[in-house]
Parts: sequence; C-alpha cells; structure tokens
Amino acid sequence: MELLETMNAIEDQEWLEAPSETVAGAVSKILTQPGGQPTPLSDFLNGVWLGHPLHPMLTDIPVGAWTMTLTLDGLGTISRRSRFNAGADTALAVGLLGALASAVTGAAQWQYTVGRQRRLGFTHAALNIIATGLYSASLLCRLRGRRGVGKAIAALGYSMVVVSGYIGGGLVYGERLGVTHIPEQELPDTWQHAIADDELHEGDLKRVTIADVPVLVTRQQGLVYTLAATCSHLGGPLAEGKVENGCVVCPWHGSRFRLNDGRIVNGPATFPQPVYETRVRDGKIEIRAMGQEQ
Repeated sequence: MELLETMNAIEDQEWLEAPSETVAGAVSKILTQPGGQPTPLSDFLNGVWLGHPLHPMLTDIPVGAWTMTLTLDGLGTISRRSRFNAGADTALAVGLLGALASAVTGAAQWQYTVGRQRRLGFTHAALNIIATGLYSASLLCRLRGRRGVGKAIAALGYSMVVVSGYIGGGLVYGERLGVTHIPEQELPDTWQHAIADDELHEGDLKRVTIADVPVLVTRQQGLVYTLAATCSHLGGPLAEGKVENGCVVCPWHGSRFRLNDGRIVNGPATFPQPVYETRVRDGKIEIRAMGQEQ
C-alpha cells in the first residue's frame, strides 16, 4: 500500500513534467524521421519485429543478474568463503550490460507516453540510472579489493531496483504501457450493419460502433475495408488518421497497418490490427468476425 501511495505521489509531482518532456523530446529527435515517421531503429528497439515490446524481455537480464549477485554476496558473507566472489562479480557485470540494453529499449517505448505515464516512466528510469551507478561503483570497489564496501553498495542498488521494478509493473498492468489497446470485446459472428453503402465515399475514414466494438470503415479504390478503429499501440483514433499506399496511418504516433490484413508495416505498434469480413448487400455495408462459414 505504501508503494502504491508513492506512485500516486509521483503523479502529483508537476515539476517532473519539464525534465521528462526534455528527455522525451531528445529521444524522439533521434528515433523519429523529419516527416514524423519512426525510424527503422525505433521499430527495432520497440520490438516491432518481435511481435511485442522488446524492453520487458531485457529487464530480466539486470534484475536476474543482480539477484544472483545479491545471493552470492550473501552466501560469501555467511560462509566467509571467497569461492562465491567470482560468480558475484561476473553476475554484476552482466547486469550492467543488460541494464544498458534495457535502458535504450525502455527510452524508445517511453517517448510516446504523456501525463502520468510519462512522469512514472521518468521516475522509473531515474531509479534505474541510480541503481546502475551504484552497481558500477560496487564493481569498482570489488576490483580494488574493497569487497565489503562493494557488497554494501550493491545491496543499496538492489533496493533501487526493487522500487523501480514496482513502478515498472504499475506502468504495464496499471497504465497499460506496452500492451495492446484494442478493446477486448469481439465482433459478432453474424453479419452486422455498419453503414449505408452510399454514405461511404472514396477515401472516407469513418468510425462506427458495432456491439460496443469501434470499427474503422474505409473505401479505397472502390474496395471496402474494415478493421479495429483503436490503434493497438496506445489507443489512437485511426479514423482521424490517413491512408497511404494501402495502409492506415495512426495520427498519434505514426504506426502503419495494412488495410487488407491489419499487418504492421512500421511501429511503434507491436500488435497488428484485427480486420473483419466485409460485404455489400441491399445497399448496406455489413461486417462480421473473420473466418466464419457462409
């Protein structure tokens, strides 16, 4: 409960807005092309090629490695034997390398946040930077023969990792950062009226709601396409975007999805858009979930 109150307190720290905006702007300059489209490096760091965000996978490296460091340090202290030292030091070094990779991918994902998400993410990153600095100092102390001091510094660093990890978990499970934002409701299996055929003109992007599911309906080169209207990345309204080269472009962060199959052309989205089966009958455009029998 105290940690939850701490997260709420972080949300209220308006002074975090300025530095977080500055850092996010710097990251975006590196990872965004002049036209606003994400760079291939941004897609790689966000995990578009992987099918889900890359950052959560890499966080396991420093957390796991530093947990091993803490364990081996403890065993060495209890047993008063030096045979655990090499393993503890190696795990610490592996954690430092993993922390660097985790930080880069985390920044790529965090740059798109706003408000509470941005402040919490900034605090999460700051704690990780402090932890990394402490572990670097710990490794230096160990190399200089001051193992006792190194162990104490590492233990302090681990406390930072625990708090940072709690905030990171809150960002995923509480703020839904890095998870799909497509509504959980599914489209019915039976044909549903979406819009009158004569109300959808060439090039239109219209949002309709069917059984509580927001659906994007568009006509391109005479063909009608329908897919989920909420961008899987952070919930952007695709109906307010645009169509380029057979793809709908999210107006918020530039994710592109193919109209015919919802596949990602470029991120930062890592989850494809659901597409629906479409037909025109008796002057009405009707849709239903894909894969149904006639």
